[in-house]
Amino acid sequence: GILNNLTLYYPNEPARHKLLDLLGDLALVVKRIKAKIFAIRPGHSANIEFAKKISEYYQRQKKKPPFVYDPSKKPLLDINAIKKVLPHRPPFLLVDKIISISDTEVIGLKNVTMNEPFFTGHFPEEPVMPGVLQVEAMAQTGGILILHNVEHPEDYSTYFLKIDNVKFKKKVVPGDTLIFRLELISPVRRGIAIMKGEAYVDDTLVAQGEFTAQISKNKI
Repeated sequence: GILNNLTLYYPNEPARHKLLDLLGDLALVVKRIKAKIFAIRPGHSANIEFAKKISEYYQRQKKKPPFVYDPSKKPLLDINAIKKVLPHRPPFLLVDKIISISDTEVIGLKNVTMNEPFFTGHFPEEPVMPGVLQVEAMAQTGGILILHNVEHPEDYSTYFLKIDNVKFKKKVVPGDTLIFRLELISPVRRGIAIMKGEAYVDDTLVAQGEFTAQISKNKI
């Protein structure tokens, strides 16, 4: 209500007050919101509940991979084509397929099976794919992205200079299908590429990191 001993600065000052309350409460989401919001008799309690719903929705969307994998679709590069790009060979070739590739992004895949040699010792009773090999698999996928933008890629190799902000979210075990997404953070300059990498199993993010690599011409 309006106190009789106060003079309003604006005829719609109560509505302005409610609007500012709503904006302040939605700031709890800590994300930019681009939307049309219709509020009928809003209050702090309702506003905060609304902000929680937006935050929960954002977190659910954030966990979803930014791609759709269709196993029935023919890969862009199979293992034989990958071997023509990368110098790695089994058991250290850790990418089975390339699903899609552009100038700035690549999606790769590895089927993790019980036949992997590292499961013999890591660990016999509870096999888990070593995190360092998940990082290596992402790096190999990123190498394919970098060489995709180079003329005569067979004449070049990529060497990783730095890996930052690596996090492991969940164990990777036999039977999982790892899907890697590598994206250039900035254009390649002076042979240096910086990429953001993510690894997913189903819709779950299991590992991530940032990679800095150098493109070098092979010695003949």
